[in-house]
Amino acid sequence: LTLEGWQVWDLVQRLGGQLRVVPGAVIGWDIGAAFALGAALGVPAPAIAELLPAIEAVMVRKMNDRLESARSADLRF
Repeated sequence: LTLEGWQVWDLVQRLGGQLRVVPGAVIGWDIGAAFALGAALGVPAPAIAELLPAIEAVMVRKMNDRLESARSADLRF
């Protein structure tokens, strides 16, 4: 609910192409790229460091849940 929080949320929306993946799983965002993009957007680095890991953890869990659901659906056919 703070300006910095909204800035980090905006940053998160722009990180779609910065995923780190291994075959069959998402493991996170490229944090170096996240900080570089955040700096270019004027997002304070301490806000990124504080908020991004918690958002990343949820994103990884949800993305991997979706991948697992898709794999399960494929196995049923």
